[in-house]
Amino acid sequence: MNDWHSWAAIVVFVGAYALIISEKIHRVAVALGGAGLMLAIGATDDVSAFYSEHSGIDWNVIFLLMGMMMIVGVLKKTGMFEYLAIWAVKRARAQPFRVMAMLVVITALASALLDNVTTVLLIAPVTLLVCERLALPAAPFLIAEVLASNIGGTATLVGDPPNIIIASRAGLTFNDFLVHLAPLSALLVVVLLLLCRVMFRKSFVYDEDRAAEIMSLEEREAIKDPRLLVQGLIVLALVVAGFVLHPVLHYEPSIVALLGAGLLVALSSVETGEVLSEVEWPTLAFFAGLFIMIGGLIDTGVVGEISSQLATAIGGNELGGSMTLLGGSAVLSGIVDNIPYVATMAPITSDLVQDMGGASGHVLWWALALGADLGGNATAIGASANVVVLGIAERNRQPISFWQFTKYGLVVTAATVAIALAYVWLRYFAFA
Repeated sequence: MNDWHSWAAIVVFVGAYALIISEKIHRVAVALGGAGLMLAIGATDDVSAFYSEHSGIDWNVIFLLMGMMMIVGVLKKTGMFEYLAIWAVKRARAQPFRVMAMLVVITALASALLDNVTTVLLIAPVTLLVCERLALPAAPFLIAEVLASNIGGTATLVGDPPNIIIASRAGLTFNDFLVHLAPLSALLVVVLLLLCRVMFRKSFVYDEDRAAEIMSLEEREAIKDPRLLVQGLIVLALVVAGFVLHPVLHYEPSIVALLGAGLLVALSSVETGEVLSEVEWPTLAFFAGLFIMIGGLIDTGVVGEISSQLATAIGGNELGGSMTLLGGSAVLSGIVDNIPYVATMAPITSDLVQDMGGASGHVLWWALALGADLGGNATAIGASANVVVLGIAERNRQPISFWQFTKYGLVVTAATVAIALAYVWLRYFAFA
C-alpha cells in the first residue's frame, strides 16, 4: 500500500464521501465522478470495474434491483399498494405509532424471507400512500422500515446479501443462520420499536378527521385491474419461491428477478416502456459508481491492508477477535457498502477460523455477519436497502438527506451492536 495509487484512491474516496455527506452535489454525480477518477488515476481499470467478481460492479445486485423494480412497477398499476395501505391503517385504527409498528414488523419478517432490498421496494410504496392518507411525514416511517429491513435480514441466509457470501465461504446452511442469528434478530426488532417510539415521537400526530375518512373506506374498491393483480401476484410468488429455493435451484436472485420481470411483462398488457420508466435508474447508477470506487480501494490494496491489520490485531484470541471483528465490521460497513466489505473479509475470516481450529459454525463467522448487517444501518450508504429507499423518497418528492437518515441510523446501530456484542459473549463464551 506504499505506491501513490493507494493514496490517490484514498483521497478520491474520502473526497467523494465528504461530498455525499455535504449534499452540495447530487450523490449520483459524485459516485459517477469518483468512479471516473478511480479509472483515470489507474486505481482500477475497465476489466476490474466491469468483469471482476472481487472488485468490480456487483451485477447481481444491479439486476436484482432492476428486475424487482420492474415487477413493483407493474403491481403499482393494479391498485394493490393502495389496498394494502388502507388495510394497514384500518387494522392499526389510524394511530400513527401503531401503523409504524405494524409496518416495521412486516418489513422485518419479509426481509428474513426475501432479501432486504426487495422488501423495501415492496413496502415503500405502501408507506408513502399511508403517510399521504394520514397527512404524516413519510421520512420517519421509511427510515424505520429500512432499519427494520437490515435487522430482519440478519436472521436468515437469504435476508441480507452479505449473509449469502458468508454462507458460501463458510459452508453454512439456512438452518444454521436461523439457529444462531434469528433469536437475536427478533430481540433487536423489539429494541428498534422502542427506539422508534422515542426517536420519532414528534411525528405521531393523530388527525381525527383523516382517520375517520380512512376508516370509512372500503379497501377492495382500490383494486383497479384484478386480472393484472392476479398475474402480478403469481409471478411475485414464483420469484419469492425462487429466492427461498436458492440452495436447491442454485439460481442467483438476480436471475430469478429478471426471469420474473420478463414473464410479467410478457403476460401483462402493460407496455414495456411504462414498466422501464418505473425503474430507479439514478439509484442503479449510484450503485455502479460506488462499486467502482470501492473496487479502486480493493485493487490498490487499501481494503486488504485494513483487513490484514484487523487480522493481526485479533491473533489467536477468540473472545477478543470476535468482539473486534463485530465492532470493526460495524464501523467499516457504515462507511463502505457491506457487500464488498464482506466479500473482502470472508477469506480473511476463513483463515482466522482455520488458525483457531474452528469449524464452519465458528463464532467469528457470526461476528462478521452481525457486524456487517447491523453496521449497514449506521449511514445512508451503509447498505443497499438504505440507498434504494433514499432514491424512492427523492422520486416521490419526499427527500431524505444523508444526515437525516444517519442521525437515527447511528443511534440504532450503537444500540443493536452493543446488544449483539453482549449476545455473542453470553452465548459463545460465558455460557458455552
